[in-house]
Amino acid sequence: MSSQNAFELNKGPQLGSKSPEGTGGVATDEDHQPTLLENQLCVSDFLKIQSAFEPSEPCQTICMSREEFMQRMTEVVGWGTNDEYGELFDKVDVAQDGFINWDKLTSFMLLALYENDERAKATVLPQWKDLEFLPTKHKDTIQKVIFLKSSSRYLTISKEGLLGIWGENLKLQETLPIISDATKLKHLWVTSLASLENVNKIAVAFTSKEICFYDLLSKGEFPCQYKLQGLKGTPICMDYWYNPLDANESILSFGDTTGKVQAIVFTTALISLFERPANAHEDEEVTATINWTELLSGYHKCCYTLQHNLHHGDWVRQVTYNASLDALISSTTSNTNTVVVAWREKSKTPLKMTSFNVAEGIHAFDYHSRLNLIATAGINNKVCLWNPYVVSKPVGILWGHSASVIAVQFLATRKQLFSFSKDKVLRLWDIQHQLSIQRMTCSFSKSQDFGCLFHFDEAHGRLFISFNSQLGLLAMKSEASKRVKSHKKAVTCVLYHSVLKQGTFSHKWFTEVYEGNQLIWLPGGH
Repeated sequence: MSSQNAFELNKGPQLGSKSPEGTGGVATDEDHQPTLLENQLCVSDFLKIQSAFEPSEPCQTICMSREEFMQRMTEVVGWGTNDEYGELFDKVDVAQDGFINWDKLTSFMLLALYENDERAKATVLPQWKDLEFLPTKHKDTIQKVIFLKSSSRYLTISKEGLLGIWGENLKLQETLPIISDATKLKHLWVTSLASLENVNKIAVAFTSKEICFYDLLSKGEFPCQYKLQGLKGTPICMDYWYNPLDANESILSFGDTTGKVQAIVFTTALISLFERPANAHEDEEVTATINWTELLSGYHKCCYTLQHNLHHGDWVRQVTYNASLDALISSTTSNTNTVVVAWREKSKTPLKMTSFNVAEGIHAFDYHSRLNLIATAGINNKVCLWNPYVVSKPVGILWGHSASVIAVQFLATRKQLFSFSKDKVLRLWDIQHQLSIQRMTCSFSKSQDFGCLFHFDEAHGRLFISFNSQLGLLAMKSEASKRVKSHKKAVTCVLYHSVLKQGTFSHKWFTEVYEGNQLIWLPGGH
């Protein structure tokens, strides 16, 4: 089921396309091979061409045939071949009158500029399909959406403990309850989910101060292989990283309601995450219970722990480990020690910590390793950009939101950033120029108090935004074609008016044939 008007798109200040180096004319497209003549003409060339069309008498209009145009242009401009100017003449003389004048030539050049500009915008700005709601079976707030690369599946999990398994085509394949009825009676909730992709497991955190590890390779329901108990606080956020060059090395980090940031560093993940009890059988269906104190004591030789308490009792809202920094990054909604970067200088030694103080606190953050920037979603309506090595002040502030920013996420392949605010406004920012280049307003949730999940799957061009138990999908369109299209749907008929020199191109537009300008849109056409 799709919603046509759930998002309204407005483009902010646009970045103009640049002319090719050494020219002052029309910007070239990288895919044009070879470079077209009209894309190489500079301002001085156009002045020379204009002088060739200037009449001796004010009321006269100079027209040129194809042969005259080729001869005059090679003489006046001083470069270019007859064939190139002949091709340019044919493009300008759309009506095949056999002659062109200065007005026709400039109209063609303006249209070429417009199309090049539209192509440039299409490469900078994502083009979105209509918002679509996925038919979920979740009854409570969706806590996490993840994509499993190994099986090309999506997983969603909600507060009540319902796990949704989706195909790559986003069709719901199966739902599994991972909380028993007995557990439900205790009013316990799922708080977070992490994918341990290198070992085909998921970790699920509960309000019972437990983290359970489930095997994804088992048939039917996913069995719980390990249950980590004895945590002092309730884990409310988790993140998992593994070394792509050595999958035995991985880190599960989590933050809790007491302000602690903790991490389990696995050294032999492919063999075993934890030591199994000596009397345990090889039966995979048996759940091994692991106590947190055992991990702290070093009993488990295949892993060790890292932790700090610099957030001083504030709930840790987000945590992640970044390999390029070799550090744990965490955040709270407090204005003191809002963002903490805990550096692992040497393994198994105390963490070296630096912190950022952000007025009124933040809801979320993201880190871009190539730009070396941390983006923070401020409760004070600001998106701040930080150098992780400079804690005194941000290197940039993105202004534009009129409500608290609740999510930020970089586009890793572009110098761009998503931000989403509490008034349901989505913005896309150009980081280099620190400008908002796209704005979308969302109106499908009427409630002012909602739980929101924001996740952009860049590999598939899919943006997931959940409001409580609703899951919305905003899918990116495929790359735009070289030719700028005047209609979003197939053209079904064309009518031409010889006197007005206008065409009616169905779908619903009156268009000037020679200029190519869209004049009137008829919403009730056909």
